[in-house]
Amino acid sequence: MTVRRVWRGWTSAKNADAYQHVLLSQVIPMIKAKQMPEFRSIEVLREDRGEEVEFSTIMTFDTLEGVKAFMGEDYAQCHVPQIARDVLTRWDDEARHYQQIDLIKP
Repeated sequence: MTVRRVWRGWTSAKNADAYQHVLLSQVIPMIKAKQMPEFRSIEVLREDRGEEVEFSTIMTFDTLEGVKAFMGEDYAQCHVPQIARDVLTRWDDEARHYQQIDLIKP
């Protein structure tokens, strides 16, 4: 059973491309560099909402223990690097964690 760690951050339409660049070129490579054995993937989603743009990341781990190895015992807390804070207007202080119960394919 896998675990999905879901986090969201928001920015202005003006800063959306800058944040996307920071996320893809700096933040995600920092995560991948940790070489966590139970980390499987990270999905990046973007929703343009006029003046505001929402980004969501969905990280997949094998187990909740894998999430704890990544974040520590207080695993719901989020670390938002300063380079991301500089272009975000707000963000989730805590991530949500979901157990995958099924995956249905066509």
